[in-house]
Amino acid sequence: MEISAVIPVYNEKENILPMLQRIESAFKKEFKKYEIVFVNDGSNDGSYDILNKIKLENKNVRVYHFIKNKGQSAALDAGFQKAEGDLILMMDGDLQTDPEDVYKLLKFIPEYDFVNGKRATREDGFKRKLASKIGNGFRNLVTGDNIVDTGCPLKLFKKDIVKHYKMFNGMHRFLPTLAKYNGFKVIEVPVRHYDRLYGESKYKVFGRGFKAFKDVFAVRWMKNRILDWEIEEQR
Repeated sequence: MEISAVIPVYNEKENILPMLQRIESAFKKEFKKYEIVFVNDGSNDGSYDILNKIKLENKNVRVYHFIKNKGQSAALDAGFQKAEGDLILMMDGDLQTDPEDVYKLLKFIPEYDFVNGKRATREDGFKRKLASKIGNGFRNLVTGDNIVDTGCPLKLFKKDIVKHYKMFNGMHRFLPTLAKYNGFKVIEVPVRHYDRLYGESKYKVFGRGFKAFKDVFAVRWMKNRILDWEIEEQR
């Protein structure tokens, strides 16, 4: 398997089919083998039935359903563990990023292990833009990182990185930083971003900011306690 798209879904019934079509259209251009992994995070809007239908109709689609809503970190963790591709393309299920941009990110593999998308423009309102800028600045100040847009949902990375992640609730916001902490090479690359066409955002600006404020100190705690040792070569 060459590449796996991992997509968490929570009440995105209008977006599932267009998302599937756009990912397949992009992947078929250069990838001989691919899979599209949807993780249904306890949706209650009909997404469950749509996902089951496309799973039966499309051999490249794999679907996993949570019994109840567990959040984005849990959904991504499940998708990462189930993915079989050598590369993982992470996306949200809201069509605000373009699967075609996988080729912009792919240019930096294998020189880099993790390629983080950076939204060249943001099409989701002034409050979210401001909150994102403040949040990223504060996050980098505390963690010692320089990632400009850790919240960009479009990311491409090698499957080996997953083995080094120990996911906790909220850790999806720090994936590039955690990759760096584990010795992987990370780069940011500009990608396109669009306004949401269907449905509503599941995240409130200030509610999410408060959670991220707490999580950033947990990430710094991890950074300061990473084990770093070497064994002398035997002679």
